[in-house]
Amino acid sequence: MDYSIKIGGEAGQGIQTIGSTLARYFSRAGCHVFTHQDYESRVRGGHNFFQIRISERPVAASRDVIDILVALDSDSLLIHEQELSKDGRIIYDSSALKQKREKPRFLDIPFIDLAIEHGSSRIMANVVAIGAVLGMLGADPDILIKIIEQTFRKKGEEVIKGNISAARAGYDFADKNCAECGFSLKGSGADPYMLISGNEAVGLGAISSGCKFYAAYPMTPSTGIMNYIAARGKDYEIVVEQAEDEIAAINMALGASFAGVRAMTGTSGGGFALMTEGLSLASITETPIVIALAQRPGPATGLPTRTEQADLQFAIYTSHGEFPRVILAPGTPEQAFYLTNRAFDIAERFQIPVIIMTDQYLADSQWTFEGFDPDKVKYTDYRLRGDAFKNLSEYRRHAFTDTGITPLGVPGDARHLVVTDSDEHDEEGHLIEDAETRIKMVDKRLFRKMPLIQHEIAPPVLYGSDRPDIVLAGWGSTYGIMKEAVDALSGGRKTAMLHFSELYPFPLTDKFDYLEIMNNAKLSVCVENNATGQFARLVRTETGFDFALKINKYDGRPFKADSLLNELHDHIKGL
Repeated sequence: MDYSIKIGGEAGQGIQTIGSTLARYFSRAGCHVFTHQDYESRVRGGHNFFQIRISERPVAASRDVIDILVALDSDSLLIHEQELSKDGRIIYDSSALKQKREKPRFLDIPFIDLAIEHGSSRIMANVVAIGAVLGMLGADPDILIKIIEQTFRKKGEEVIKGNISAARAGYDFADKNCAECGFSLKGSGADPYMLISGNEAVGLGAISSGCKFYAAYPMTPSTGIMNYIAARGKDYEIVVEQAEDEIAAINMALGASFAGVRAMTGTSGGGFALMTEGLSLASITETPIVIALAQRPGPATGLPTRTEQADLQFAIYTSHGEFPRVILAPGTPEQAFYLTNRAFDIAERFQIPVIIMTDQYLADSQWTFEGFDPDKVKYTDYRLRGDAFKNLSEYRRHAFTDTGITPLGVPGDARHLVVTDSDEHDEEGHLIEDAETRIKMVDKRLFRKMPLIQHEIAPPVLYGSDRPDIVLAGWGSTYGIMKEAVDALSGGRKTAMLHFSELYPFPLTDKFDYLEIMNNAKLSVCVENNATGQFARLVRTETGFDFALKINKYDGRPFKADSLLNELHDHIKGL
């Protein structure tokens, strides 16, 4: 079993409600799930879709071919009909769309009429559609009933009964009228899976890491992180502040961090541009901070709700002055969870900014997992507190040390003053102008810390053959699409993937010689969602290695499994 379901329609028609409910259903039924969304930057109108892939085995990317299309508008019929698989079906409401399709693969289901008849409200048409999809698959309706009861428990018994009745009406109609569809839902036989998106995983990772302050200005696609943490702020005693702009957001987070708590901010490219002065401030004051940079296509506002990986060079080199930073780029929600925890640990241990890079594709896509291991979460309080601080005979915030790392005192926790300055300063934190102190401070912040930081950077993940003829390399959200490609190609050729999730400082080869694998491959391919091959350029700059083939996609849409495989096949025929 490997089915893809697409819900298409206008913004405001409840596409996300149908898609997210179905995804929850399938994960609870023991199916592996992958979802992604495509939506325009408007509240109503336009054409959007929510795509779900379900399988008995783990899946990590969307496919081009669709098995069930739920068409809520006419554009869905025009745009997506050609995507149907051989046995694919389209369900739609002819009265709502004001058109009738007399084709064998079209199933006209009166979503609105059934909602009014069985649920007493046309607003329940989406629940009818959910029930219809499950009826086509021959799925167990009891799981959906439990989801409805949980979703509407605060709305009262009448609302719950109406939605259940509407869902059953859609289920029964599809089950009766689509007997020849041939779909059959099969789970993996496992217990229900956890379903989580990239944004949710970053938020969960922050909470698990002891984050106590989050400030941000809403900006797609990073806003989901703020929403996730804010929804749980009361339970975990986290202060979440919606700032007036990104400049205020990063400075608020720096203030909270200086005051003694773990702090974070998040934004997208345009907001990160405003944060660059704060990034330098974090560096010279050696104040730990974690920044989520959720990429979207630019320049300027660009395509605000689409996806791209075009901010890598921006994240590495932006801001004035020379200072260490760490850049992490998870490829899955699982990596996002653990790498966010790692970001907080590195930021506080080395007293530097750490940037977590995602994009709209990873931020909004949902994956299923058996769960995250809390024993792998690391929490060490590196700050100087209590008696350890009080008993010091003297304290200098920026004292010179062999490692460049000075004990990080908490203001007000002892009689010692904790002084810092955005101007260049001495060991006590007071501003200076002399050349000798300037050299010592740059050495402390940069040259003494950097070798220690670089030693922390993990090498790329190798998936597939350890002696591949074909090696795919990429970073961040390309993980899933490359993994799917390796699985598809490995039947006939030795193929592997090298996925980089810790990008800067660039990983050394002492722990794992990934350069040997790339040099020995017959074909090395770099897969990126940008126009200029920013990661390929970084690899060449840091190692001298140049990829034989670069596959770049920069239309604001993510790679899909079928399309990438077709492009790869064109290049490997002669190998």
